[in-house]
Amino acid sequence: MAAWIREAKGEALGEALIQIRETGIDPLEAVFAEGVRHFDKSGEYKADGALSLTAWLRWKCKLSGAAAMERVEIARQLERLPKTEAAFANGDLGYQHVAVLARAAEHVGAAAVRKEETSLLQAAQTMDPGQFTTVAKNFEHRVDAAGALAEANHAYQRRYFHIGEPQDGLVRLDGVLDAEGGAILRTALQPFMKPVKDDTRSYGQRSADALVELGRQGSGGKRDGAGPRPQLVIRASLDTLAGVKGGPAGELEGGGTVPAETVQRYACDSAISRITGQGELEHELNHASRTLPAATRRALEARDRHCVFPGCTRPLNWCDGHHLVWWTRGGATALPNLALLCRPHHRMVHEEGWRLDRHKDGRFAAIPPPRPVMPHARSA
Repeated sequence: MAAWIREAKGEALGEALIQIRETGIDPLEAVFAEGVRHFDKSGEYKADGALSLTAWLRWKCKLSGAAAMERVEIARQLERLPKTEAAFANGDLGYQHVAVLARAAEHVGAAAVRKEETSLLQAAQTMDPGQFTTVAKNFEHRVDAAGALAEANHAYQRRYFHIGEPQDGLVRLDGVLDAEGGAILRTALQPFMKPVKDDTRSYGQRSADALVELGRQGSGGKRDGAGPRPQLVIRASLDTLAGVKGGPAGELEGGGTVPAETVQRYACDSAISRITGQGELEHELNHASRTLPAATRRALEARDRHCVFPGCTRPLNWCDGHHLVWWTRGGATALPNLALLCRPHHRMVHEEGWRLDRHKDGRFAAIPPPRPVMPHARSA
């Protein structure tokens, strides 16, 4: 194979690369997964002093921690997914697709995956890993919407962004965003990413310039909601928008999925969203009444002045217009049914189960979500 690669050119070289993946690397990964499973059960990795199989793979097989953990999880899940294991061994399924299925089995249970394993495998064989991830996430959302929401909330808690101090004329940026935040930033950068005539900048340089330009222009944007804002496109079924149990996840344009609760939050003040129904009639759901008109937004700002969540004073430009009776549940886009909420508190109301009530005197109260009932400890 190595000699073939060195001599191949053009179409023959492309065919060689395909053959390496289909008859070499992926089938060997399938064999490796089977070996990892047997090695895991034997416990022989302890003989080398390793505290876990993952630690042994990092040490002896020179894998990163993430790569080692992924292979251990794949090995354990494949034993419970016989059709996936067979397709992997036959070369009908690539490693990345198997990793997606293994994660789905970890999240919702192998039994749930087995019920739809045939259709999932058919999708995997016709899609690239990114497209298939969306299919798998929609499957997870249908099976366990609460679990998908918990996963999204966990991802949101892990977000961070750091701007380093200048060194040698450069400032290092570092951070991670949840899928929603990443989609918003990517969409906002897109208008500034287009190359100009005779542009010699790399893609990374254009991305950096776009981020700076976004910050420069964004600092002078309008506050009343009437000006242009980055448009986040979410594709969701009517069932998802209405919160019907078993509905699929919302799909972010550009990749990634969000839970139904996030779709419903964007429906509250959709000046930055468009929600397209993909239900039975395949028609666009785009009610103008859910968007706050500029005059209503100004009246809301004059009344509330800042985020109304108790104890919060985040300014107007941090805030969305929240429907106290949600727009998806028939609430009117009128001042008595609206409140200004900063985006973190708006998210708490929709995704984390908080409730916002307005008293007759105009004050707002925030009611936390009910605490989960803990099982009683058994007496000894």
